[in-house]
Amino acid sequence: MQYLFQLDVLLQVSGMTPGRAAALLPVVLGLFSVIIGWKTLRSRSIRVTRPPGAIITLGSATLSVILSGLHLFRTAGSAIGTGSGRLGAIVALVSGVIGLVLGALALARAKRKASSHENQS
Repeated sequence: MQYLFQLDVLLQVSGMTPGRAAALLPVVLGLFSVIIGWKTLRSRSIRVTRPPGAIITLGSATLSVILSGLHLFRTAGSAIGTGSGRLGAIVALVSGVIGLVLGALALARAKRKASSHENQS
């Protein structure tokens, strides 16, 4: 009866496992790409045709999507909650795709502003 009232009955594995540790790098890269992409998209000053923030965003987001996809492929048979890092890889994949979209939007905005400045000159 006492077993039913324990809080960690639903948790199958606790602590940092190798699978969870492997999923941390793509998560960090994906979140980094979202933050840099958002800051680049919101910046007012566009000095060059290809802003470095958009390039950094696209690079880190692409790396995040690739690494999380590999991790998901590697943990195909395991369930969420077993310590394999599958949920972390899914979060990394989603944040990487959001970073790719933000980086592409920032790059398109920079090209549009650069072409409008060339037409005015």
